[in-house]
Amino acid sequence: MSVKASWDIFCAVVDNFGDIGVTWRLARQLVAEHDQRVRLWVDDLETFVRLCPTASASAAQQWHEQVEIRHWTKDWQAAEPADVVIEAFACELPPAYIAAMADSGRRILWLNLEYLSAEDWVVGCHALPSMQPDGLHKYFFFPGFEQGTGGLLREGDLLDRRDAFRNDPQHREALLGSFGIELQPGAQLISLFAYENAAIPGWLDVLAAGPKTTQLLIPEGRVLGDVARWLGVGELGAGAQHQRGSLHIAVLPFMTQNQYDQLLWCCDFNAVRGEESFIRAQWAGRPLVWHIYPQEEDAHWDKLDAFFELYSGDLAPAATDALRAFWRAWNDGVGSGEAWCAMQQHQPALQLHAERWTHKQVANGDLAGKLVFFYTDWLGSVPVSYAAAPWPVFARGKARGVQFGRSK
Repeated sequence: MSVKASWDIFCAVVDNFGDIGVTWRLARQLVAEHDQRVRLWVDDLETFVRLCPTASASAAQQWHEQVEIRHWTKDWQAAEPADVVIEAFACELPPAYIAAMADSGRRILWLNLEYLSAEDWVVGCHALPSMQPDGLHKYFFFPGFEQGTGGLLREGDLLDRRDAFRNDPQHREALLGSFGIELQPGAQLISLFAYENAAIPGWLDVLAAGPKTTQLLIPEGRVLGDVARWLGVGELGAGAQHQRGSLHIAVLPFMTQNQYDQLLWCCDFNAVRGEESFIRAQWAGRPLVWHIYPQEEDAHWDKLDAFFELYSGDLAPAATDALRAFWRAWNDGVGSGEAWCAMQQHQPALQLHAERWTHKQVANGDLAGKLVFFYTDWLGSVPVSYAAAPWPVFARGKARGVQFGRSK
């Protein structure tokens, strides 16, 4: 059971479409599947328009797919706080909005929706409170890959739509045809969505020299410069097509989220980056490689290794080693060609494993559903005061008043 409520989701667009991609999907799902009222605050409407072409880049207020979109400007305009407030990915709420929450006289649930991570501390920190001196109740909410986390974003009908698309070859032909791409007989299809990557030239070398025809489908993005240099051309844009040896390269225009899902479903292997495309590639149920966003002091390697340990948990040792070697080469920029060839020997096992991983993640529940359940459960909780804590905490059957020491 769920309670119909109003939700404010705040999204500060940093770069690469990941933040807005996740929050836009989440907002739509809360409305469509849980009958919630959602207002999405976006500070960069021009980026939002790339994902929602029917939107306006200048409107202060607009509605799309029954979600209210508000332009989040530096000159904050007063707004009545929602019942649930989501501070997405380390953005900071306007001070005036926080003050309005505290002054509302209502119970408002404030959630800090964190970045996705498979690191072992996430399960212990998920859903912990961060008590505020103004009496507001703020909790950390971690998406994740295990039962004790907030799960992954997944629409209820996603896998049914995926399977229906795959079971009719005409869907794939129609999608590729809409971009002017003709499917080559017997070709393997690979999608490439990555940051600038030193691993690209060596990988393209082995694809071009390989015995099997490969069609490489590249949505517009940052990796195009590496591909253009390998081809020896000045630049690449949407619609460009090139062939070298066994490799056919096609550049696709920027896609809607639904189109990108279908591209992933089309392909035999998907190279993805960041967070949003990484999650969608897992739902595609195909082998993948993740180009993780580089962080200072190489902190991203811990995050990459933590996910790989979970992902490869029930994969045969030889296949695990081959997949790990390619992921390392892809993110290190060295040895990608050799690692790719070695990994291809395990392709059938990797394909079966990707499907098993998808079903395992379905069993973990989905992010939107867990958010709604958390709010419903929180509404039914009983306020309790502890002498050691200056702010009220909530308990249901046992104390939950543990303060999380991180700053956000």
